[in-house]
Amino acid sequence: MKKQRTNIRQKLLIGTLCLSFFCMLFASVRPYTAMPLSAVPDEKPRKQSEEEVQLIHCDVLYKNQTDVRADVLVGHVRLYHDGMFLDCDSARFYKDDNTFNAYGNVKMVQGDTLTLTSDTLLYNGPMLQAHAIGNAVLAHRKSKLTTHIIDYDRLEGVGFYPQHGILYDGDNVLNSDYGQYTPSLNEAIFKDNVVLDNPKFNLKTNELYYYTDTEVAKIVSETNIVSADSTFVYALRGEYNTRTGNASLMDRSHVYKDMRDIVGDSLYSDGERGVSEAFGNVVLTDVENQCMLTGHYCRYEDSTGVAVATDSAVCYEYSGVDTLYVHGDTLKMVTYNQNTDSVYRDLFAYHKVRMFRNDIQGVCDSLVSHELDSCTYMYGQPILWNEGQQVFGEEIRVYNNDSTIDWIHIINQAMTIERLDSVSYNQVKAKEMFSYFVDGVLEHNNAKGNVLVSYFMDESDGNRIGLNYTETPELNLYMENKKVYKIWMSTPNGTMFPPFAIPEDKRYLPGFAWFDHIRPKDKDDIFEWRTKSEEQMLKKTEKKVVPKQRLDDIK
Repeated sequence: MKKQRTNIRQKLLIGTLCLSFFCMLFASVRPYTAMPLSAVPDEKPRKQSEEEVQLIHCDVLYKNQTDVRADVLVGHVRLYHDGMFLDCDSARFYKDDNTFNAYGNVKMVQGDTLTLTSDTLLYNGPMLQAHAIGNAVLAHRKSKLTTHIIDYDRLEGVGFYPQHGILYDGDNVLNSDYGQYTPSLNEAIFKDNVVLDNPKFNLKTNELYYYTDTEVAKIVSETNIVSADSTFVYALRGEYNTRTGNASLMDRSHVYKDMRDIVGDSLYSDGERGVSEAFGNVVLTDVENQCMLTGHYCRYEDSTGVAVATDSAVCYEYSGVDTLYVHGDTLKMVTYNQNTDSVYRDLFAYHKVRMFRNDIQGVCDSLVSHELDSCTYMYGQPILWNEGQQVFGEEIRVYNNDSTIDWIHIINQAMTIERLDSVSYNQVKAKEMFSYFVDGVLEHNNAKGNVLVSYFMDESDGNRIGLNYTETPELNLYMENKKVYKIWMSTPNGTMFPPFAIPEDKRYLPGFAWFDHIRPKDKDDIFEWRTKSEEQMLKKTEKKVVPKQRLDDIK
């Protein structure tokens, strides 16, 4: 009997020691305090909530000796704190610390627009911070953020997630490795491997700001956007409206479609109307047609194929061996039959037009170039130069063959001049003139209507014989190795003057002028406008109209 009592005392002592040990162990345990991932120490102390967490309902409440500081709540648990309700299956409520841990079907509701659901939630009442773990979903109006862990700061109204998260907002689905969502500001910030999927486009970047109220994406890093219509946008900074497809971009952004690329210091693209506008050092490249427009302003309409450039505008045509540079106050390029096999384009240049290529230079007031008939029309005091040759008239039409001059038609008051030296020029003047080229070199010149010819004759050794002045209805002049080798005239009437007895009115035909000071010297000189003097301007030929007669006028 005595031995039995001794065994009972020993067992009670051992049990008491074990209970004391476990109580000491669990007394040191504190609930997890959630902290925002991006939180940094503030210079000012953080404002804390003094309101106590309130228990509204639970089916069972008991104390767990393993965690004596906590009230264990089981079944239909509902808690309230500072405007927030929380429901869960069970919880540990640390009343003295004003914190709790919630488990199972956790749902936190703040106001009537924000909910946070998860498998587990650790809540710090004084700091107003929630740490949601497992199937975490932060929902605000139509937007929903899903991830594994969300740290939600109620004081700042910001949710942080350190692992892969997905934000669903209307038609937009945004993925990123890390991010934060501020429902009160309708702002989400995504970082690392950011992908925005939409039925109309796909966006990829490393950092993106997104606003759920406007569905506008703010671009802050290198970004690629590919639309369903194959439009490609490359941007470094700007905004993209995911609803309309409108974009306002900075820092040399690009919009590329159908082998056309437009880039500028700033760029605006209207996705609904298919219109792009670029400002500052603009470059519009048409890769398929091997041409380019530049200027400080450019507008392109995708639906009509119309591109307009102004402010130092230049058209580069590089389909041939050499590049042709055309400048005007306004340049307009129109593409026809887009998305077909018969596509072609026209170029319109308005006012103070100057062009340069190594083999040809020209100036005029306005210009139209039709790709379909390979013809360029020059209006308004047009002048063309080809090496030592100069032609001008009221209108000039240049016909090309594979970007090389094939023939030129000068209409009304046509004049061609070949410079021999500072005082000697071969000249032909007529009503109209046709100049034919082979490999870019003048080979045949045909002049019609009141033709005047002032031509210097040389011997085979180069000695000058004199000046041949001729009047004829028609002239055909043939050249070889850039020298005249045959001349044909219809009923000519001419005189040969020796070098020492050439009359001044025969040396220079009426209307003669060598416009070397106007001629573009290189591709950079096309911006410097120079024009004829008032006396050198051609007065437009007035067409004579025969009065119409009626039978009743005849008596």
